[in-house]
Amino acid sequence: MWHRPGCSGRAPPGRGCEVARLKVTQIRSGIGAKQNQRETLRSLGLKRIRDVVVKEDRPEIRGMIKTVPHLVSVEEVE
Repeated sequence: MWHRPGCSGRAPPGRGCEVARLKVTQIRSGIGAKQNQRETLRSLGLKRIRDVVVKEDRPEIRGMIKTVPHLVSVEEVE
């Protein structure tokens, strides 16, 4: 059987519950920011201004976003 993270039950691929996604865009430079904030941007996969990544809506990602809210913008996508 298949198991998707975030699903309460088992579902075959392409069916069942969908995991919410977040579109994270870097809007300001990490230059001058604290070291941990620069590292967080890199962990999110952001390298330069206007870089965009789509991540699963998970507590770990939400925590990273809370570390750098002044450097990124976040939208929920489907």
